[in-house]
Amino acid sequence: MLNKFNKYNTENALFRPEDKLLVTLSGGVDSVVLCHLLKNYNAHFSIAHCNFDLRGKESDADEQFVEELAEDLEVNIHIKKFDTKAFQKSEGISTQMAARELRYKWFSELAKQKDYKYILTAHHQNDLVETVLLNLIRGTGIAGLHGIRAKSGNIIRPLLFASKEEILNYAKENKLSWCEDSSNESTKYQRNLLRLEVIPLLKKINSNLETTLHQSIEKISAAEAVFNQYIEGCKVDFLTKKSDHFILKFDFLKEEVEPHIILFELLRPFGFNYIQTKELLEILNKEAGKKFISATHILVKDRTQLIITEKNQDIDQTEVLIDADVEKVYIPWSDITININATIGFEKNQDSSVAYLNYEKLKFPLIIRPWKEGDSFHPFGMKGKKKVSDFLNDLKIPLNLKENVSVLLSGEDIVWVVGHRIDERYKAEITQRTLFLKAIL
Repeated sequence: MLNKFNKYNTENALFRPEDKLLVTLSGGVDSVVLCHLLKNYNAHFSIAHCNFDLRGKESDADEQFVEELAEDLEVNIHIKKFDTKAFQKSEGISTQMAARELRYKWFSELAKQKDYKYILTAHHQNDLVETVLLNLIRGTGIAGLHGIRAKSGNIIRPLLFASKEEILNYAKENKLSWCEDSSNESTKYQRNLLRLEVIPLLKKINSNLETTLHQSIEKISAAEAVFNQYIEGCKVDFLTKKSDHFILKFDFLKEEVEPHIILFELLRPFGFNYIQTKELLEILNKEAGKKFISATHILVKDRTQLIITEKNQDIDQTEVLIDADVEKVYIPWSDITININATIGFEKNQDSSVAYLNYEKLKFPLIIRPWKEGDSFHPFGMKGKKKVSDFLNDLKIPLNLKENVSVLLSGEDIVWVVGHRIDERYKAEITQRTLFLKAIL
């Protein structure tokens, strides 16, 4: 395996033995094997370990283990303990997302402070398979199909050539010790559910799933590079930057085989989503003056071109679309950000800024807009329908604050009066797939 490690590193120009490296070490078998391979490669590396304080004594035992491992390997170690639950609640995100944000921010800070050239993680082929499948399930473009890259900026993943089985075999052959994370067996996390239940079923169809999918990803990545090169050419030829706006000439789209995907890639950097792009394409040869709004920009269709300007706070935006793969959306008229995460089950929470909705009943894209007279919904915990205006009056919300209240719609149904109450018909059950939302001022 050391030969394969060296070959993969060389072929992908990942790092040199003399480069100063920071290895992220959880204590699990993957990161332990990575450190062992680096030691045999004579790499110049140090270790960083995060204690997320989520598993009590088990988390502390992991910390002690990595300290002892660093001593055995004769390398420097950095350890930091996080209050992950507090950060999760303040940001309104999932536990896994909170841990990810905390660790990568700290790794980046360490790299700058200690002058580490690269940050190394122990992602392997199985992680790659899980990421691609998750992206497909949630909805993705071509970029989501290349999965995890071996090198992205200063982040390097030198074990992507190896399967989990190869890593475990190497660890056993070399009599290595490692920690087992009990949370990896919980199917309440999407990735675990995929790894423990879905992938084993897929492997009944193709026992060589990891290798086959890895080869497919290589082909997709090559196709993506060709596609991106073409998009860059379109930007040069048809997208012009002016002093305070952009102009995109769209006549060339008539000759394209798949104009919607070309237009989407050209507009994506301005925050426009796939649904908006398809709607825009339908009226390209019709009326001028149609306006589309993203979180950051406004697009106005002229006769032969699209005029794109950066949005300012005075813009009267009246609707925001939420696709199934969106994780965060900004509501400009109420100055609220909503964090979004699909999960399994839910936590009992009295916080009115949080909503747990039955994912299976929702029709995407969801729509957020200001409430208006005549709106009604079925307030959670109540029988029957109630007008939103009466509901807000019951809450004794001041008139000036009522104007900023928004509603979230699935089809024609209001499923959440944002920051106040969900609809009884769309409440989540503990065993269901759930959409978690949190409104943050």
